[in-house]
Amino acid sequence: MATADATAAAADATTDAVTRLADTRVDHRFKGLPPDAEGLTVGALAAERRSLFTGGFTTPVLALSAEALDHNLALMERWSTGHGLAFAPHGKTTMAPQLLERQIAHGAWGITAATVSQVRVYRAYGIRRVFLANEVVDAAALRWLAAELDADPEFRLFTYVDSVRGVELMDAALREAGASRPLDVVVELGAVGGRTGARTEAECTAVADAVASVSTLRLAGVGGYEAEIPGADGDLVRAWLRRLTALAVGFDEAGRFADAEEVVVSAGGSAWFDAVAEVFAELPELSVPVLRLLRSGAYITHDDGAYRRKTPFNRHPEEGELRPAFRLWAQVVSRPEPGRAYLNAGKRDVPYDLDLPVVRAVRSARDGSVRPVREAGGMTVIGLADQHAFVELEEGVELEVGDWVGLGLSHPCTVFDKWQLIPLATEDGTVTDYVRTFF
Repeated sequence: MATADATAAAADATTDAVTRLADTRVDHRFKGLPPDAEGLTVGALAAERRSLFTGGFTTPVLALSAEALDHNLALMERWSTGHGLAFAPHGKTTMAPQLLERQIAHGAWGITAATVSQVRVYRAYGIRRVFLANEVVDAAALRWLAAELDADPEFRLFTYVDSVRGVELMDAALREAGASRPLDVVVELGAVGGRTGARTEAECTAVADAVASVSTLRLAGVGGYEAEIPGADGDLVRAWLRRLTALAVGFDEAGRFADAEEVVVSAGGSAWFDAVAEVFAELPELSVPVLRLLRSGAYITHDDGAYRRKTPFNRHPEEGELRPAFRLWAQVVSRPEPGRAYLNAGKRDVPYDLDLPVVRAVRSARDGSVRPVREAGGMTVIGLADQHAFVELEEGVELEVGDWVGLGLSHPCTVFDKWQLIPLATEDGTVTDYVRTFF
């Protein structure tokens, strides 16, 4: 696990650049924000502590729950520490430097990325340790990585490799770039019919041999993503994880990690991190220190759909419970026929790749009262157009034109990329900050 000193240093590195986000000017780029705030800095607007409901915000507007974020950050910090895991939450979920900074402050070893473009954002905001969970064979991207590593001795990066051809392309690009530091690579183990990753141990060994044959790369571990196993269930996931840890042991016994400072063994999305903890705990000591690295990302906001159903905390309720942090507030703009209402939020505002939004609350346009909506509470989002949500109403359900409807959302990774500046609100609707995203 990351030491306290290392974690503190990583947190300090992000602070100045993140602080400067408060100097961003509020303007037409940021939907949902009060039109009368035009020209204010984000910091000045946050200092006004406006009400999300009466402070001039226009609908639709996405808000993050300050209380839910605090809870989820603290819970995963306790959980990962308690299970002996280092944590590199996947930054692609939010692409929000303020939230990445908070994750590091809550003990994260570093941040996971999926693309070099994401790494560039991280570096712009001072992130010093990155796990790049993807293959990189783009020569321009590799040249940038080499230059970044050469320029900053404190910058650490691991990236995947899963083919001999990939090693050849990486080596050629790094030699052309004149890289002075070898790039640490992790052999990715996949599954037949899954996503990336070598399919067999023999193929993984061939990749490791190819890495050993070049000076521009250094073998630093093994990794993969268990949720992409076709038909993934507890048994299949654990079996695959044991293949992964056995691969690490076999590589170590063969002396393949002789040049590594530490061995990285990494897995773990947001659906099976309990299995990752269980199997990684079985990993024996190797000849060099082992970084058991978990990469869950969706936990920070959780959701009201896919991850609400998938989270391992459903299987282990005694260990805690994540809280959904999103609420998308839309307004009823039309009631043209019985049993149907239309909201002014659609595909441009909410994700629909896994589940449609669900109605969680209604705020009356007449008196400002907010009533929670229970499960199956007579209001169901049945479809989305670009800018409208179609809500089916059971007989007797009260909903008027002008009412605000609070929607719970599914799949955090496709919520954040629709919003560039998101109000952070307390339970009573007071907006205390604004979260900037970079997609």
